[in-house]
Amino acid sequence: MASTKPTKQNDELLKGAFEEWFIEFLRFIYPNANDLFDFARGLTFMDKELLAIIPERERKKGKRVADLLVKVYLKDGAERWILLHTEIEGGSQEDFAFRIFQYHYRILDRYRVPVETIAVFTGDKNQHKPSEYVHRGIDTSIHFRYRAYHIFDNDEAELLQMDNAFALIVVACQKALLEGKVPDKELSEDRLTIARALLRHDYDHDRIISFLVFLKNFLYIKDSEINRIFDEHVIQLTGGAINMGIIETVKKQERQKGRREEAIAIARELKKEGLSVEFIAKTTKLTIKEVEKL
Repeated sequence: MASTKPTKQNDELLKGAFEEWFIEFLRFIYPNANDLFDFARGLTFMDKELLAIIPERERKKGKRVADLLVKVYLKDGAERWILLHTEIEGGSQEDFAFRIFQYHYRILDRYRVPVETIAVFTGDKNQHKPSEYVHRGIDTSIHFRYRAYHIFDNDEAELLQMDNAFALIVVACQKALLEGKVPDKELSEDRLTIARALLRHDYDHDRIISFLVFLKNFLYIKDSEINRIFDEHVIQLTGGAINMGIIETVKKQERQKGRREEAIAIARELKKEGLSVEFIAKTTKLTIKEVEKL
């Protein structure tokens, strides 16, 4: 029953889901999101700026996170940067709150923009989930509070009834903790329950496909027969409009091309910042020769 999927793949899938459904994430976290944010002005993902404040060399060995830095606009026209720090599964570092404070301050100091910091915890119910950093000296003190959400702050039944796709990503995170602990058939049923809940909503066809591809790969099952049955259920639920087998093949090709193009774009920006070729190659997973040619 144990999963053979690399944990890094799960982290990348989760980060991609946050990106794809970031507006829904904001609506999930902020009940008054539609009054706060001017979504018509779109979102800007600040990959280069994030690398500047949290370079790979600072990440502790074995620490698993899925960070995003996103520029949004408020209804009053003000600009906000949102730092989303996702602590994956068992992460419970003692210095977590300090690191969040440190990242927040770095953005504020370097870019001089207002920052909203959000921490999302995806571990089990016992995971440490601090929501503030406090430091007190003699006459000097710091009290930094940030918004924190844990995937078990809402139960499964409540999440499945919400009119928000991000709630279903939260359910998927809850179920991902069961991989290797429950039979694959049970995990597949959970996967199908989430798919049914998604298809009750009127989302764009392409976004539904994107979510189902995420779901099938995030809740990973190696058994090909169980996967075939899941695909058949999706075909039935969508009246034949979605064939997961064909779609996953196409999506895999698109992802490989997209990741390379993104890596090249980031590498170009990092070269402009004067960072070393070796650091850029390690960060973007390009070869040193590829970086030198940019």
